[in-house]
Amino acid sequence: MKPADLRGVAHADLDTVESVGSARKSRLFGRNDGVQDEQRVATHRILPLWMLSAAGLLTFFGIWWLAAAASVVPAAFLPTPFAVAQRFGELLMHPFVGYTLQVHLWSSLQRYLMGFLLAVAVGVPLGLMMGWFRWLDYCVTPLFEAVRFIAPIAWVPFAALWFGTGIGGPVLIIFAGAFPPCVVNAYRGAMQVDERLLEAARMLGMSSRMVVCEVLLPGALPSVIAGVRVAAGLGWMSLVGAELIVASSGIGYMMVKGQAAIDTATVMSAMIAIGAVGAAIDVLLARIEAFAMRHRRTPRR
Repeated sequence: MKPADLRGVAHADLDTVESVGSARKSRLFGRNDGVQDEQRVATHRILPLWMLSAAGLLTFFGIWWLAAAASVVPAAFLPTPFAVAQRFGELLMHPFVGYTLQVHLWSSLQRYLMGFLLAVAVGVPLGLMMGWFRWLDYCVTPLFEAVRFIAPIAWVPFAALWFGTGIGGPVLIIFAGAFPPCVVNAYRGAMQVDERLLEAARMLGMSSRMVVCEVLLPGALPSVIAGVRVAAGLGWMSLVGAELIVASSGIGYMMVKGQAAIDTATVMSAMIAIGAVGAAIDVLLARIEAFAMRHRRTPRR
């Protein structure tokens, strides 16, 4: 059997495992997918799904507006949605603490991409190799298990001491938040690869590098991508926390200055920008995941 044939067997076998796993989950939790589909169709006939989403948003903004209009909280601390939207537009046109909103956001994205991509580039290969080399697993696991439970924000004092307000501090904190999910999910995915495929790879005389790239990575791909998505969210949240303390620009720094000036509309505008960018990152990764899974399921000739 050639390596190319082995890859074809791996794809077919993994698809079978996923199908069986889905069926077992349905039986385990007593779930009837047919009934759920019928319920979704019935709901869709009664009311379009986009209208349900719109109703949820309108309810949220309605409660917000009523609370602000009734002066439940002073206007300085709870502005109306219109005031926040107006301030958001002003921040796009006029600088706040030296830069406009989009410049602050771009500064944050640069730091985020550096820390996140570094975490993926180091964490995923490390996790896969830990799943293949037993000696590496035993060497790394004790230290990794101790370090991964340290909250990313706990690295802020070290980041401030080592890097000051430069770009290195936020990158370190983002890396600390995004690195553990990449390692854990890649490792678990590698451990779940069918042992028969690994035995076949050994019999064919494949090198360790080929086994990791041609067998472990395709087999662990769903788990790896899930870990990357989790890491993306944790990295983005870690960035905002880092910029609250060790940055002189960025969306988190903008929030700190807005809070100091008791400018709640500015703080809420920054929060909206953070949420929107975070959602966009997750949607992008979901598209990449769907593309990767389609490519993984496509038979190679």
